[in-house]
Formats: sequence, C-alpha cells, structure tokens
Amino acid sequence: MIVVADTSVLLNLAFLGQESLLSSLFGAVHVPGMVAQEFSRMAASSGRFAGLSLPAFCRITAIKDIPAAIASDPRLDSGESEALALALSIKADAVLLDEAAGRECAASLGMVAIGTLGLLVRAKNDGHLPLVAPLLRSLLVEGRFRVSPALVRATLQRAGELP
Repeated sequence: MIVVADTSVLLNLAFLGQESLLSSLFGAVHVPGMVAQEFSRMAASSGRFAGLSLPAFCRITAIKDIPAAIASDPRLDSGESEALALALSIKADAVLLDEAAGRECAASLGMVAIGTLGLLVRAKNDGHLPLVAPLLRSLLVEGRFRVSPALVRATLQRAGELP
C-alpha cells in the first residue's frame, strides 16, 4: 500500500512512541520535503515534540508542482499542500493527515484520508495494539490533541472498547 504522511500524524504517533505502527501497517511512508522540515522544526522546539526523530522508514520524496485545486485552498498549510500533491502524483492509496481542511481537500480529490485515530483503530484491529484507549488518553491529556467527545466515543467504539 502506498501512503503519504503529513506532519501531524507522524508527530502524534512519534509522541506516543508508536511510529512503528506505520511501517507495520504500510511498509514505507512517503513524505514531501516540507513535511520533513516541519517535523524537524517541531522536534527542535522545547515543546511536547522536542527530541523526536522522523522515522527512518519515511521516504522523503520530491514533488514537482502543486495542482491548482490544492494550491488555491487557503485553509491548507504548506506541509498539507505538499502531502496532498505528492499523494496525487504518486497515486497513493491513502494520505495520512488529521486536519479537517486537509481531509476535506483529499476527499474532494478522490483520495482516502486516514488520521491518527483511524490509524490507531486499524492497528488494534490488525493485532498491532492491545488497546486504543490508553494511547488516546495520552494524546488528549499530554499531547493536547484536539478532538470532539463524539469522535473520541466513535473511535473507542470502532476499536471495540465501548459498546
């Protein structure tokens, strides 16, 4: 399966110490240069992502251009724009991103978008994780991950951890 990742998913999984889930689920993960730069900048900060490293299985892949449908969307940051453009150009099976605007743009372009929570559920369902709830709690409390209570509940239901 060919996937392209945006910065947020990589940072959040690395924060949880679960970045290896990506290689277990997908093998190699492509990232555009801007995503690698954003990851490095966040890892060099003194914040919650300080000291993290871009996973070695990530393949930094150059993009040639950003299609107008992506470049003209003012809601996207440069990492999201490059990730979406790369996903289109290499005909990725999915793009990994969390932000609503990026997910909406991906859907409008006919791409499958998978976020951090979806990855955790997939990893549990595939036998790579025993539980999603402790990781989700850590993301919410220590990682300051913002998500609605309804999405938290839906995630835990999809993971089989709530009725």
